[in-house]
Amino acid sequence: MSNPLTLHAPAGEPFLEYQREFEFPAGAVFQGHMDPDLFVQWIGAAEFTARLDVFEPRSGGAYRVIQSQDDGGEFAFRGVFHTVRQDEFVLQTFEFEGYPDVVTLEYNTFTELPGGRSRLTGHSLYPSVQYRDEFLGNGMEDSMSAGYDQLDQLLFSVQTGR
Repeated sequence: MSNPLTLHAPAGEPFLEYQREFEFPAGAVFQGHMDPDLFVQWIGAAEFTARLDVFEPRSGGAYRVIQSQDDGGEFAFRGVFHTVRQDEFVLQTFEFEGYPDVVTLEYNTFTELPGGRSRLTGHSLYPSVQYRDEFLGNGMEDSMSAGYDQLDQLLFSVQTGR
C-alpha cells in the first residue's frame, strides 16, 4: 500500500510544501529522481508517457521532459539543477512550457527513517499566489500523488526483481 502525499498550500502565500514517506531507503528514492531510466517511468500521472529531451541531474545541469497523452497531446517542462547532493538534497527550477516565464524554485530533501524507510520533503516557491493556485487547480496534487505511487511500484519491482 502506498503512503499518502501530504501537500500544504497556505492561503495568501506563493509556495507549497509537501511530504511523502516511502518504504525504501532515501538513496533508492533519490535514485528514482536522478536515474533517467527510472525517472521517465514514474513522473506524472499514469495516462502520460514521458521522454527526456535533456536530463543532466548534477549541480549546474539542465533537464527537459516531454509528456505525451494517448490522444497525441504533448506538453513539456524544463529547468536547471542548481544543487544536487547525493542521496540527500536537490535544488532546482521548474518551468512548465505552457506557462512561459513562470519559474518556480523547488527543493527536495531525502531523509532516512528507521526500518529502511525514508521521507521526501519538498518546497516550491512560485512567482505569485495566482500561479501557485492555477497549478493546483489544474490537477497538480493528483498528478504528484499518482507519480509517487508509481515510484513506489517501480522501486518495489527494482528491489524484488518483479
